[in-house]
Amino acid sequence: MSEALRRLLVVAGFSVSRYPSAEALLESGAAKDSGCLVVDINLPGISGIELRRKLLDSGSRARVIFITAHEDDQTREAALRCGADGFFTKPFAGRQLIEVLRSVLRSHPAETGASP
Repeated sequence: MSEALRRLLVVAGFSVSRYPSAEALLESGAAKDSGCLVVDINLPGISGIELRRKLLDSGSRARVIFITAHEDDQTREAALRCGADGFFTKPFAGRQLIEVLRSVLRSHPAETGASP
């Protein structure tokens, strides 16, 4: 799934980096320069929601769109409470993710450094 998303987003014109885990992303320091992260909720190691909390605690202003294969009301609520900018349940249409991603980046250009 990760590679398919990377290809989709690259073809749509986005600059994309992939990390094997939330811990790898945190160690890289790349989140502070990211406009928007597309994060699976069920990651190896810490969850996507815990990653979001750690990013907020560190002062990161990166936007986050969550994806999951296991949607339930509790998971959706937790994602929204921690400031999700989008929430998708697999499978989802790639064009919908691209539209939300573009909207998020257009809505927050000063925060992300992205241009509309």
